[in-house]
Amino acid sequence: MKIVNITIRQLKMKLKDPFTTSFGTFTDRDFLVLEAQDQDGTIGWGESVAFHSPWYNEETLQTNWHMLEDFFIPLLLNKEIHHPDEVSELFAPIRKNNMAKSTIEGAVWDIYAQQTNQSLASALGGTRDKIEVGISIGIQQSIEELVELVDGYVKEGYKRIKVKIKPGWDVEVMRILRNTFPDVAMMADANSAYRLEDAELLKQLDAFNLTMIEQPLASDDIIDHAQLQKMLETPICLDESIHSLEDARKAVELGSTKIINIKIGRVGGLTEAKKIHDYCEANGIPVWCGGMLESGIGRAHNVALTTLSNFTLPGDTASSNRYWDKDIIKPEVVSENGYINVRQAVGIGYEIDCEAVESFTVAKKHYK
Repeated sequence: MKIVNITIRQLKMKLKDPFTTSFGTFTDRDFLVLEAQDQDGTIGWGESVAFHSPWYNEETLQTNWHMLEDFFIPLLLNKEIHHPDEVSELFAPIRKNNMAKSTIEGAVWDIYAQQTNQSLASALGGTRDKIEVGISIGIQQSIEELVELVDGYVKEGYKRIKVKIKPGWDVEVMRILRNTFPDVAMMADANSAYRLEDAELLKQLDAFNLTMIEQPLASDDIIDHAQLQKMLETPICLDESIHSLEDARKAVELGSTKIINIKIGRVGGLTEAKKIHDYCEANGIPVWCGGMLESGIGRAHNVALTTLSNFTLPGDTASSNRYWDKDIIKPEVVSENGYINVRQAVGIGYEIDCEAVESFTVAKKHYK
């Protein structure tokens, strides 16, 4: 395989509804997609999950474009490689910038799957023909609105409800939800909104039989999480703290987490995601695939990853129409009764809607 042409596009897509977390509200999604072409004409697609501003981590859309243009594309373009795993080895001298790395590595995995005549799921070693999916719900204007939303998604069959929390929007919210929906699998996602000093407050969440509390403490922490986990009955799930296999190993050995959320962009690509999955499986730590408000390209990569055997908890990969009036793939991702059927077409399994891509494009640049 030799990548000879690359195009980066910046897209802007309007969300159907505002999405609010402890670190901000989103009404539009600005992001990058990368189109790579092999010398034999095979085209693969990747997506950057970095936001326009550094809310989630230090990366942004602009820094991703810079890193791709000035470092990662020159390292990869016209180099002979035999397997996508070699991409992460090629990029290893460049520290961090995992979302930028993942953007280009995802396109290479797509090309590889097509050239080996298999779906991306099969290329990764996945075995499921359908995956369980949950839904992620942002902070609402009122508890009544939240209850109404949850009720709708429960009726649609989603297998798990994730609710964003923050100080002042936490214990009472979860109490009302649990009383209203006593048998629904439910979790709370704090996006690093609390400190260890809030342990007594967080202990109150133990009463609600939650599947997990996701990333309650600082985004770079594994020490305080280990202390907090000793105080809680509810499993802690780490998200922002895990950027690599080494991070996962250290967190597990310290007792900082009982569940890990694997996000492809956060850990630098599918190769590293699979390594974390394999380590967690060997050590009895269940994993699930988190979402980053992806378009259909990123969503297709998430579906493929979730077919691996240790993804035993429903992820965030909801239907395209949960977020967009129109997605950029055909057909769009659809969940039915809490499941997504895994498409067996080669590559990411979906056709790129090039007309839609162009309609959402606000900037692009070619490299060869």
